[in-house]
Amino acid sequence: MSQLSGILTRLKSLQDQAKETETAQRFFEIDGVKICQVTYYSKTDTFELEVFNEKGKSSKYQFDNIDMIAIEIFDLLQA
Repeated sequence: MSQLSGILTRLKSLQDQAKETETAQRFFEIDGVKICQVTYYSKTDTFELEVFNEKGKSSKYQFDNIDMIAIEIFDLLQA
């Protein structure tokens, strides 16, 4: 299984989890270092990607397409 399909599987699992709780979160890491956090909001069917940097600050981005956020996460994990 490729890394991209693994990311998609995790995002779909996040959507399923949020059906019960309205929101769900998941971290993506490299060697134990958190690279980003994804929050899925079931009411609006949107994802929020929070990207962490070395200085402890973060940037947040909104996505309404699971494929686009998967590609963005893939790019972050490849850097």
